[in-house]
Amino acid sequence: EAFHRLRTLPGEQAQVDWAHFGKLPIGRAVRPLWAFVMVLSYSRRIFLRFMPGASMPFFLRGHVEAFACCAGVPRVILYDNLKSAVLERRGDAIRFHPTLLELAAHYRYEPRPVAVARGNENGRVERAIRYVRDAFFAARDFTDLLDLNRQADHWTATTAADRPWVEDRSRSVHDAFADEAPSLLALPDDAFP
Repeated sequence: EAFHRLRTLPGEQAQVDWAHFGKLPIGRAVRPLWAFVMVLSYSRRIFLRFMPGASMPFFLRGHVEAFACCAGVPRVILYDNLKSAVLERRGDAIRFHPTLLELAAHYRYEPRPVAVARGNENGRVERAIRYVRDAFFAARDFTDLLDLNRQADHWTATTAADRPWVEDRSRSVHDAFADEAPSLLALPDDAFP
């Protein structure tokens, strides 16, 4: 099936998803290792945070840290049909997770689920996850979760930000984000509970 390439305006949209990255030893326990990934649709800037679970508290923390890192909030965030975002879906009727709606109201953005089985609608975050797996995580050594996230922060601020921007290969993602940043919604004065 052919797809029309979706284009967005600066600050208009981001895409969010979880990705599983195996197991993480914590003391004598072994926990699943998940990556929260947010991609700004215009600039393709990646926010990456590894966590020892994909439950709602980690999901919320990922958003709060991503918004702080970008110093702003996109107007719309697209979600795959994650349980942290969509509790129920019947045709076009969608019941969002109430905690996600509280987060969205606090930061003044619109949560929007992608259509079922429409991979082209959230392809930016899916490609970013593949890029993280291949260019960052493969054969990476780290001592603990804190070390892994320090390395991820450095990688997203350097290697990932310096890659060519897909809309104009003579510019970098970093350059495109500099154009996009003023269009993001301002952060609220108070922290999310």
